Amino acid sequence: MSTTLASAATLLALIFSAPALCAPAAKAPVAASAASGALPGHYYLHGMTEVGSELLLKKDGKFEWSLSYGADDQMATGTWVAKGDEITLTSAQPAQAPTFASFAEEDYQGTKPAEPGSWIAIVGFPRQGPLPGVEVQFESASGKRATAVSKRNGDAIVQMPAQEQWTRVGLRMEGSDAAWQWLAVPPQRASQRLAGFTVTNPEVLMPQAFKTMRLKNDGGKLRVTEPEGWRGQYQKGD
Repeated sequence: MSTTLASAATLLALIFSAPALCAPAAKAPVAASAASGALPGHYYLHGMTEVGSELLLKKDGKFEWSLSYGADDQMATGTWVAKGDEITLTSAQPAQAPTFASFAEEDYQGTKPAEPGSWIAIVGFPRQGPLPGVEVQFESASGKRATAVSKRNGDAIVQMPAQEQWTRVGLRMEGSDAAWQWLAVPPQRASQRLAGFTVTNPEVLMPQAFKTMRLKNDGGKLRVTEPEGWRGQYQKGD
């Protein structure tokens, strides 16, 4: 069954919508000293056309990095250290699991009830995109359970006897050993055998773009020293 969710590619746009990705071309660089105390700040990539990239070095030793090139969006977060004129970024896997929540009623515009005998959980981001790879456990009032994984279109579908009443769902990422996150299915949704669920912290779903990245501080301009084919350098913005 089709849903009102848009293309999966828009999931990346949703995840990256909170921080700005591309620096305005007019951003003026600000000089920074070689001392690590002067390094924290917001840096923008210069010298590469059609590529937007930002690097935020925080005073507490953490960093946020993002890059956008056409349809390719990448991000990384973790810790940074400076030794001499070399800065090393080390990414960390998100310690936080996805947090699931039910769709609002207005998010069901354009959907139709599932056929009798079928229960459908829509997993994704309303008006943004579907989320495949979520394991959904369906539970009825009598305690009967069935499990399905959301497909590329975001739908997880199971077959249930017509007399069963859908009461709640458990959700977690496919292959995860995390505890199920249980959510109640509202009676109106249960009667239509169709309910939708989203993730409130989509940033934890994105893989880290790199494990480590090394930069050289050249008079306040940070150059990537790893052989990744990059040009340009990061400079502080106003």
